[in-house]
Amino acid sequence: MEVETDKATVEVEAPASGILANVTAQPGDVIPVGQTIALILAPGEAVPQTNPAPVSVTATPIAMRVAAEHNVDLSQIKPRGDRIQKEDVLAYVEAKTKRDGRTLASPKARRLAQERGLNLTSLAGSGPGGAVLAADVLAADLPSPAGRAVGGEGETLAVSRVWRVMVERVSQAWTTVPHFYLIREVNAARLIAWRDDVQKRAAAQKGAGKITYTDLLVKLAAAALRQHPRLNASWQNETIVLNSDINIGLAVAVDEGLVVVVIHRADGLSLSQLADRRAELVAKAQAGKLPLDDISGGTFTISNLGMYGVDAFNAIINPPQAAILAVSRIADRVVPLHGQPAIQPMLTLSLSCDHRVVDGARGAQFLQTLADLVENPMMLLD
Repeated sequence: MEVETDKATVEVEAPASGILANVTAQPGDVIPVGQTIALILAPGEAVPQTNPAPVSVTATPIAMRVAAEHNVDLSQIKPRGDRIQKEDVLAYVEAKTKRDGRTLASPKARRLAQERGLNLTSLAGSGPGGAVLAADVLAADLPSPAGRAVGGEGETLAVSRVWRVMVERVSQAWTTVPHFYLIREVNAARLIAWRDDVQKRAAAQKGAGKITYTDLLVKLAAAALRQHPRLNASWQNETIVLNSDINIGLAVAVDEGLVVVVIHRADGLSLSQLADRRAELVAKAQAGKLPLDDISGGTFTISNLGMYGVDAFNAIINPPQAAILAVSRIADRVVPLHGQPAIQPMLTLSLSCDHRVVDGARGAQFLQTLADLVENPMMLLD
């Protein structure tokens, strides 16, 4: 079966051979985590009888946290499974809110709405049961274009699950992470020569995949991160956690929005392995078949818009990561070379950093190392 979560579509194989019985879920149903949806029986085995004895009801940690946020007594909630899940708490809150005539909203959304003087009843909620989330309040507080009335005639676009998750994540990152940016223009002449060389060698090998500039930059960024572990760190529970693995995320545009796929232990892969893994992940993303492992565990992200002709941009950090690298197109520019003006292929790199983890000096040192590697990839052999 396939289970669609808020992050990915997970394929679940049957844990045993047998006869499927007591199927309680249908395609499209929303099922709480941990709920039994079927039994696998051996040939001739009868469906086990349920124990009529009363069972002690417990709650998952996230259910307890949500209940505490909404001041809900867990003893008043009847679970659909053997434990109270987050969905059970939210359903109880929704029902109680409707009985009380209040607008269903998260605690953070209520606080943000109060700070901004917004009426919750006027906001369209994107959460479970139409609940107003913090992202809905932040979106409603954006200024309207001059001369255009809000709510006028126009097309309303349905928001996909992937897009909604992206909105929530970037809204949270933009409002909670203290960003600062470092921009560096580097000469890409040797990067281009490197790619041309590996492409020729790959073309001579049957079945070899295409090598892209993204593949080269993943290789170089992984090497730079090994020298500057603070850029490969995370901000978690008011502490800085240095990640032992270098797992580089790649921002991939799909029809439904934006997803970040992760190349795990990128520093230990050859260039051809990186290219094959990147191609595999992009294909899965575009097909909507990414398992959870392929989008989890990232420690640093690269967003490349060079293929769209973008000259420069700043990217939003993907929490809890400490930094993200924005890559633009390679363009010919007049620059000084040996004291004389010359036309050279130049590449603009923009590094967004979380100031809680990285200060300006550390970010600049990482960007210097990366720039040196781009301008002289042979340094990888040192």
